[in-house]
Amino acid sequence: MASSLIFTVSRREPVLVAPAKPTPHEFKPLSDIDDQEGLRFYSSGIHFYRNDPSKEGRDPARVIKEALGKVLVHYHPIAGRLREWPGRKLVVECTGEGVVFVEANADVRLEEFGNAPSPPFPCVEELLYDTESLGSDLDCPLLFVQVTRLKCGGFIFGLRINHTIMDAPGVVQFLTALGEMARGAAAPTVPPVWERELLTARCPPRITHVHPEYEFSAATDVMTTVPLSDMVNRSFFFGPREISALRKYAPPHLRPTSSRFELITASVWRSRTAALGYDPDDEVRVLFVVNARGRRSPPLPSGYYGNAMAFPVASSAAGRLRRSPLGYALEVVKKAKASVTDEYMQSVADLMVLQGRPHFAMARTYLVSDVTRAGFEAVDFGWGEGVYGGPASAGIGGAGVASFYTWHRNGKGEEGILVPMCLPGPAMERFQMEMESLTQEPAFDPYDSNTNMMNISIVSRDMKMSRL
Repeated sequence: MASSLIFTVSRREPVLVAPAKPTPHEFKPLSDIDDQEGLRFYSSGIHFYRNDPSKEGRDPARVIKEALGKVLVHYHPIAGRLREWPGRKLVVECTGEGVVFVEANADVRLEEFGNAPSPPFPCVEELLYDTESLGSDLDCPLLFVQVTRLKCGGFIFGLRINHTIMDAPGVVQFLTALGEMARGAAAPTVPPVWERELLTARCPPRITHVHPEYEFSAATDVMTTVPLSDMVNRSFFFGPREISALRKYAPPHLRPTSSRFELITASVWRSRTAALGYDPDDEVRVLFVVNARGRRSPPLPSGYYGNAMAFPVASSAAGRLRRSPLGYALEVVKKAKASVTDEYMQSVADLMVLQGRPHFAMARTYLVSDVTRAGFEAVDFGWGEGVYGGPASAGIGGAGVASFYTWHRNGKGEEGILVPMCLPGPAMERFQMEMESLTQEPAFDPYDSNTNMMNISIVSRDMKMSRL
């Protein structure tokens, strides 16, 4: 089993890879969406690649290292360092110092990770550069890359990048360009666009929307009191059959208009709340990442690779969420998602300036991020598309407060969405039972009054028979 797999990774000394040609020395302010407190960390990604016999003699580490120097000519701010100006404003000084590159070897074969690798991955910290020891993201490299060769001839590409510089679509754009350079292109197909001023606060700034996602709460959360050793990781697959079942638990008027993301998020939030046993009056929330690129007027330019996302939040009393049909959670999620508009994004940027760039609130909150359409799995360094490409972990941190939805092909060849979950052991068992009941086709339409009355009659008859 891949979950019990143990292997050894031998790393070489890290080196700095600078742009292959001279680049301008300049200061580039981040946007007021970029530099919020909740994005001041290194996000991690990982890609698994099979051996390609036609690439015999080509070293993926050397190919990618050379391509890094070339692509940084076009993405030269990534080779710089963060500085902080008054008001906690983050700025990139384009120093051209470069990014960190590590090559490594592992005594493991790709097939030992299973037919369809997915997070959590065994020994994942051995496949990524350790950024925890940095202490601060100021005056540090913005990107860390590790290429690990496998015994079978395949390799693993791991990266950690400062989230203030780019979001998931931005990372995919950068990695796609890196892949193009590795395959011999002279320049990226999509030229990068900085233009962070497009998501900067007005002068004077003014908050025009309510933003509960940034409202501090002193509420305690059961998830913060559980030792990491008692947490259980498990992934749940939502293919066509599971989505069809969830849709039938939705009210008829919401079935045609509900996306897979909305159906999954509503059901997972509801089931997780029930599994964790919150008090009925506790306010519980689900906070999700919404890509705002297509929600602005005019849209952000093609090639923009900064953070262009919002964190709308859906909330409910735990008791009402648990006892209500799935349609209630679905309505709340859809309403929160629809709240993200052009003016909403501008209001967030203004809030950041006025309130000191706060962190989004996480008390009794579950954060979900859907990267199924980002395109991680299509990144090609010359060895074809990856067996897996996407987030390196199931979520943010080890406390089970967040999950990344990823595209996945299971062992049966079915395509769908994989939702990793991290919960205390007993809660995980309850969560799994909740999800199994929701992803089974209902015996009757729960919103059809005729079939409901028929079902009630059958149950009543059976109860009478059982007493005889």
